[in-house]
Amino acid sequence: MKPHQNQSTAAQRPRRLRTTAALREAVAETRVHASDLMQPHFVLDADSGLEAIPSMPGIERMGRSELLRRIEADLQLGIRSIMLFGLPGAARKDPEGSASQAADGCVPTAVRAIKAAFGDDLVLATDVCLCAYTDHGHCGVLHEGHILNEPSLGLLAETALAHAEAGADLVAPSDMMDGRVAAIRGRLDQAGHDRVGVLSYAVKYASAYYGPFRDAADSAPAAGDRKTYQMDPRNRREALREAALDEAEGADMLMVKPALAYLDVIAQVRAASSLPLAAYNVSGEYSQVKAAAQLGWLDEGAVVSENLHAMKRAGADLLITYHGREALEQRWLNR
Repeated sequence: MKPHQNQSTAAQRPRRLRTTAALREAVAETRVHASDLMQPHFVLDADSGLEAIPSMPGIERMGRSELLRRIEADLQLGIRSIMLFGLPGAARKDPEGSASQAADGCVPTAVRAIKAAFGDDLVLATDVCLCAYTDHGHCGVLHEGHILNEPSLGLLAETALAHAEAGADLVAPSDMMDGRVAAIRGRLDQAGHDRVGVLSYAVKYASAYYGPFRDAADSAPAAGDRKTYQMDPRNRREALREAALDEAEGADMLMVKPALAYLDVIAQVRAASSLPLAAYNVSGEYSQVKAAAQLGWLDEGAVVSENLHAMKRAGADLLITYHGREALEQRWLNR
């Protein structure tokens, strides 16, 4: 090999910057911090209670007392953002999910307790949907097998209002009804809650990865599926349309759900919008890592770190993940 070729080859050595852990850390392009994480919680309509979720090892349904203790411990780890999902119990379910709008419902009651305990030290988001409150398990009003869009909007707006009046910082509509961001924003502003933000599930796919969540929230449809309102997993351009519509309707933040199978979508939405962007690392993504780790098939900490960094690298600002607490406790993000 000629000397000038040797010199040229030697000048291009990317491995030089991978030599030690300290050097790799110094030049890392993407980092995940505790402040990037939002921890979801399933709250029971009870002062106290703790129920394991078999399909989601390490995650539990909690009464308000247990929830407050868990949040306090998580704050010590640096988790300052949470999202609440309510479990009203079978007795409070009805065709229109009216318990979702009740001031004494499980979510508003939990919000008041959390805000009384932690105030503005915590960012508190609430999921706004009807599926856990309807006796048919769908996210809107069901009539003769069809989900009615317009009648659902008022119910969703009233649900968001109940959460805002309890003290939520962000309301997060996950129903995928057309126009729900505008309906919620209008209702909140009308009631004087113009400071409450809307974190929209702008791009939510009809995914097979939601199974464990539906166990946890008791929200599986009694019949049919959600393909007439959640997005087709084969579509990417449609995601940009959904995100643009929600931004135009007044969303303060956008979300892509699920995350790992849709990293390309996260990247495209990030490129198209300047709004803060969340990625939801959903229950099925969580549980498959847990199951493989329990079988000894992979290194759980390394995989969790890789997955969370992939979402951040794709463009997400906020990572909604069930792994958050354990990732910080075990220092997985430093691996």
